[in-house]
Amino acid sequence: MRRILYWLLRLLFRFRAYNTEVLKTPGPVLLVPNHVAWIDWLFIYVLLDLDWKCVVSRVAAEYSWLHRKIMLNHRSLPIDNTSPYAVKHMAEFLDRGGRLVLFAEGQITRTGSLMKIYEGTGFLLHKTGARVITCYVRGANRSRWSRQPGWRRWWPQVSVHFSQAVTPPELPGVPTSTARERLTVWLQRRMVEQQFQTEMRLGPANVLDAVVEAAARQPRKVILQDSTMRELPYRRLTVGADLLARRLRTRLASDGLRVGVLLPNANVTPVLLLALWTLGRTPAILNFSTGPQIMARCCQVADLKQVITSRAFIEKGGLDLTALRQAGLEFVYVEDLRDEIAGWERVVTLARHFFNPRALKRQRVARSSALEDAGQTAVVLFTSGSEGLPKGVELTHGNLLANVRQMEAVIAIEDSDRIFNALPLFHSFGLTVGTLLGLIRGIYIFLYPSPLHFRVIPSVVYDRHCTLMLSTNTFLQGYARKAHPYDFRAVRWIFSGAEKLQPDTSRLWADRFGIRVFEGYGVTECSPVISVNTPMAPLVGSAGRFVPGMEWKLEPVDGVSEGGRLLVRGPNVMRGYLNAEANAKFRALEGWYDTGDIASVDEDGFLFIRGRLKRFAKISGEMISLTSVEEALSGGFPQLGQKFELAVVSRPDSDKGECIIAVTNDARLTVNDLRQVLRAGGWSNLCVPREVVVVREIPKLGTGKVNHRLLAELVQECTVDAPSA
Repeated sequence: MRRILYWLLRLLFRFRAYNTEVLKTPGPVLLVPNHVAWIDWLFIYVLLDLDWKCVVSRVAAEYSWLHRKIMLNHRSLPIDNTSPYAVKHMAEFLDRGGRLVLFAEGQITRTGSLMKIYEGTGFLLHKTGARVITCYVRGANRSRWSRQPGWRRWWPQVSVHFSQAVTPPELPGVPTSTARERLTVWLQRRMVEQQFQTEMRLGPANVLDAVVEAAARQPRKVILQDSTMRELPYRRLTVGADLLARRLRTRLASDGLRVGVLLPNANVTPVLLLALWTLGRTPAILNFSTGPQIMARCCQVADLKQVITSRAFIEKGGLDLTALRQAGLEFVYVEDLRDEIAGWERVVTLARHFFNPRALKRQRVARSSALEDAGQTAVVLFTSGSEGLPKGVELTHGNLLANVRQMEAVIAIEDSDRIFNALPLFHSFGLTVGTLLGLIRGIYIFLYPSPLHFRVIPSVVYDRHCTLMLSTNTFLQGYARKAHPYDFRAVRWIFSGAEKLQPDTSRLWADRFGIRVFEGYGVTECSPVISVNTPMAPLVGSAGRFVPGMEWKLEPVDGVSEGGRLLVRGPNVMRGYLNAEANAKFRALEGWYDTGDIASVDEDGFLFIRGRLKRFAKISGEMISLTSVEEALSGGFPQLGQKFELAVVSRPDSDKGECIIAVTNDARLTVNDLRQVLRAGGWSNLCVPREVVVVREIPKLGTGKVNHRLLAELVQECTVDAPSA
């Protein structure tokens, strides 16, 4: 009978099973699968020997005659969920050397993600010491027998993936209640890790394929909308990318693999990224908020010859691109590309995509293997360097997909969710989490051009019924001050990153709107998410637990008693820097990335960021190099004489995370003087010091360099009010 069922599943579901040899493991052993559909037990049953038993609910078995026939037999171990002796009966079976199947979630998932694991499972592991095999059932959540809302099919492809048999960690001297809790967390994290690793192995190897696959499943679903209120279904997204790619094929220089992108948060930007990936080009997304001088440096670092932008955007944004033109860059305007597309071409392309939803994949350049495909650079983003020179970060397709799948594994995203993203796409948080996650997962995204519109954004979130928001501490404070208490009625969760989430901000959102804000931690070089608090595992004040697939270590730092310098390694860590010197330092770490942050990790795996070693200030989510600000200001005040000295430090700020303080030995210097010098050099307002502190003498090290640590302490203690403009 089992053989007949097995071949029937092969026929209907294209069923495959992996690492089935582990099912020969002698007892006591506990097999723990995820629970995604009414029939997922069937995919496991056809693979097990006759001595395996499956835990079933006696209450559920009495639901109907059919339930009794299926659930109550010699292959099952019925228990009463409400009885305190239920775990005892399972423990006795395992103690006799039994082999047991337990759906530890206790119910079928309604999101496709792993639900909570009941702590009775941890208690069972603690008392019996049975070995554990975890099982990831893939694809059954999209069957008609699942409870997941959204798109479903009668016969989706289903596979099951078994882990190796492992022995739970021993916890000697730990109270039973603590051991039960820790072993439950240990099991859940193993199951999440297995899901992530399986999806990385079997899922599409590049971002373009992942988006096209999602589009093929739901071609008519509205996936994008921007401030023009124009809706973009999946089919129009892929058609637009196809048409744009055909125009760009003849317009882009043949000797330039990287192409600059200078566009706001609008529908055209994701369309352009897909078009460039179709052509095998690498978009280098420019941060237009840094000013023309920094953008010109970024273009130099990335060796750009062309930049794709929009005349309307340049005009509305008041961008000065003189420095880029002087550097010899050619501008390609999306308005010109759009006007070149003939009506017949639109119709033909639409028809091709109607009959072949995966047509966009066929336009790509040939590749030799999926491994090489995942290792190709997908995008170049820019971050500040220690000496002020921008660093170009190469993120591969594998990096971006890994971070998307890491987030999918730990956050219960639903098909009906709607993302509001005002974070710019030149930041990895706005690109990966705010845009690519939705495009790949198949959920609606609203792109808003600026996060600074504190009065408008709450109304847009309310009008578009958005359920997920990405933001920073600074912006969340601004929205809360301007919003009506009902504006965020549909929002389920808010994820905050890029800067430290202040306790006052969390309390404000909880008290005024009834919403929990979940803090995460990441860097551009890690695509960006490294850790995140989730509804499943929140800890206020921490940056959450590390996402699956991440390794970490702490290196001791002189003078730091708690924690150490945080280094991380994983599939989401960048390919490298474009800057030769920075890239050499990264390569020397053999895959590890030095975050430059002082951190600690508690016994439950939660990450706490204690401070930074590098001389950067994170202001409103932007990393500002203090060294660069000092260099920009040096020599800018010859009228103050040779004895004039100036240094900058940062200090915590409740509104923007941190603020820059200028320290000088000359009381004539004002904030307005600093602002004029920085503006003349093309620096943004974020780089302008908040205030000027006057001291008798700026402290120095023995080498003659400024002692910035002592200087920061001096600023904190200083009570002198500096004159400001």
